[in-house]
Amino acid sequence: MPDLKMTPEIREMRQRVSAFMDENVYPNEGTLSEHNGESEVLMKELQAKAKAIGIWALHLPAEAGGQGIGFMPYVYVNEILGRSPYAPRAFGSQAPDSGNAEILWQFGSEEQKERWLRPLVNGHIRSCFSMTEPEVSGADPTGLQTRAVRDGDEWVINGHKWFTSGAIGASFAIVMCVSDPDGNPHRRMSQIIVPTDTPGFEIVRPVPVMGETAGAHCEIYYRDCRVPVTYTLGQPGDGFLIAQKRLGPGRIHHCMRWLGQMQRAFELMCRRALDRRAFGGTLADKQTVQNWIADSVAEIQAARLLTLHAAQKIDSGEDPRVEISVIKFFGAKVLHDVIDRAIQVHGALGVSGDTPLESMYRQARAARIYDGPDEVHRMVVARRVLQAFSQGLAWEFE
Repeated sequence: MPDLKMTPEIREMRQRVSAFMDENVYPNEGTLSEHNGESEVLMKELQAKAKAIGIWALHLPAEAGGQGIGFMPYVYVNEILGRSPYAPRAFGSQAPDSGNAEILWQFGSEEQKERWLRPLVNGHIRSCFSMTEPEVSGADPTGLQTRAVRDGDEWVINGHKWFTSGAIGASFAIVMCVSDPDGNPHRRMSQIIVPTDTPGFEIVRPVPVMGETAGAHCEIYYRDCRVPVTYTLGQPGDGFLIAQKRLGPGRIHHCMRWLGQMQRAFELMCRRALDRRAFGGTLADKQTVQNWIADSVAEIQAARLLTLHAAQKIDSGEDPRVEISVIKFFGAKVLHDVIDRAIQVHGALGVSGDTPLESMYRQARAARIYDGPDEVHRMVVARRVLQAFSQGLAWEFE
């Protein structure tokens, strides 16, 4: 097992981020949850503060406009950012903008970086990532149907997408589409930048998710959208490769933020258990509640170590595919279970809007689906393990 201890520099960064959260984020969650003009003004103020003290865009290298703290330090910081759904945007690292910025930095042309990356990193514009389609399985991107047809120096894009998160208010979309239908399944796709004011780009609606539309997970039609070929990200046919580069580290960041959610729910559960009295004693005296607390400690710790191990493999350049799939399905289950126990300890209060738990619970259910459903990640793990045994080997646990 690699050394996963935090360096003094990482501890200092986490302390700065935690202090900012305590002072600026947690006290303002009520206002930020309104998603109106007042909350937007407040968010801009928080972003300005984060920039002023050097904790803005921690996920990007300094050359791209970020802080250049490196992958592993950012992994550890995400554990704190995940405690509040509003923190990532306050720190300039919210999805899908963070992932879009990373692939623009890695694969974008100088013209693309100047036009879209720099204002995106500065927080002057927002973006969306348009991949999932309602007619085909989102778990198998080789089946996507949106087409990009070359017409001279332009792409003509036609297709139907949904769950394009953050589309409302975005300045551009990065669209995954079929540019070579007869090519190798993993070379058929391209990723193309489409400004949202392009004729034919039509937002149909934000898709309600567990009763919410605040995430702006939109259904979109692309009808004869024409953009220059120079808006291709990387080379034609690179779409699948770019998607994999985006999704691997992205899943690590998701899982670290889930850890922040788990820990916050756990803390609320423990405090409630100590304060609430029933049947002659506190809830903390009841064996069932004690079991929930003990199980949560074990599961959170296991999820944390698994996630840090996967992150370390990415950072060292090793193949982390199995480890990422393990943390994706295991972390999602722990996230759900810990929040569920916290709600149960709170009783009716837990399903009210007076604590963050009810919102956390709704968000946690989607974690088993986005960025690959549990079943696909379990399949990846099992196939790799069985492949080793079929070759006369054993599976080495690290």
